[in-house]
Amino acid sequence: MQDSILYSVVAFVLLVTELQSHAGAQGIGANYGRQGDNLPTPDKVIQLCKSRNIQRIRIFDPQQDVLQALQGSGIQVIIGTLNIVVPTLANDPPFATTWLQTNIIPFASSVNFRCISVGNEMVPSQNASSILPAMQNLRTALIAANLNIPISTAVFQNVLASPFPPSAGTWHPDAASIMVPLVQYMQANGYPLLYNAYPYFDYRGNPNDIRLDYALMSTSEVIVTDGALGYTNLLDASLDALYWALEKVGAPNVEIVLAETGWPSAGEEHDLATIDNARTYNRNLIKHGQFGTPKRPGKGLEAYIFALFNENLKPKGSESHWGLFYPDMSEVYHVDF
Repeated sequence: MQDSILYSVVAFVLLVTELQSHAGAQGIGANYGRQGDNLPTPDKVIQLCKSRNIQRIRIFDPQQDVLQALQGSGIQVIIGTLNIVVPTLANDPPFATTWLQTNIIPFASSVNFRCISVGNEMVPSQNASSILPAMQNLRTALIAANLNIPISTAVFQNVLASPFPPSAGTWHPDAASIMVPLVQYMQANGYPLLYNAYPYFDYRGNPNDIRLDYALMSTSEVIVTDGALGYTNLLDASLDALYWALEKVGAPNVEIVLAETGWPSAGEEHDLATIDNARTYNRNLIKHGQFGTPKRPGKGLEAYIFALFNENLKPKGSESHWGLFYPDMSEVYHVDF
């Protein structure tokens, strides 16, 4: 009897350890944008994140007051470069070194940098060809500073030409010449790819062919079958289409980080952008994220909800209603991180 009890205890401990290891491999954070004239100061925002167990954030540019507030917080941060500086980072290696010396090195011992994002949604664009040399110059500067911080860029769903079915995932002709060498560089260096995906926009643009519960991740029914894989939600299908596109160009080990996803709570004339739908989507994202996708089961998803706050300087409509919190830091709706 004692041996069986001991065996059960050991088995339980091993199970808990396994579950913890899976949980540690993924995590849900939030995007911290500042396009508002009534937002709380960064020190209050970081305290809010800590009080709500938001352990990861993404910022779009290296604002010094935010970096100072992050010091010693333990919060992991994706830090972005502004799109307008990417060509200079690409063409001027000393500028890349200066950028690091200003925005990363002074905080490297006190801020947990998840990665540096070279621009946001620049592919395809006129300056997209600057992303890879900018990444290379930043990598050289990081090595010289004896720092090991991954480097990436954030892309939108339009980099894919054929996202349906997921196994047909390929690069859009307008993006392929940029994306293929980018992801191969990420593969060679162990860097992730940041991906912005919004089932909200997919459903809004095609409500006749996409079920709302499929977009909201609120059904367990297999809606799309792709070979041996079954899909119960649109986000998984979008992520797996990207995994297929990566594999087809020799980048099978590039991790996808879902840098932006979310659902607006107001601002549209139709009844799609509602508090109920926003709450449902983001709660399901947090719950579902630990399980992975049909193509990559068991691999927890690292994702960042868009966004922390409703930002009143964004265009009128749903653009200013993506936040989890109002500017006074009260909840728009509750999600449990």
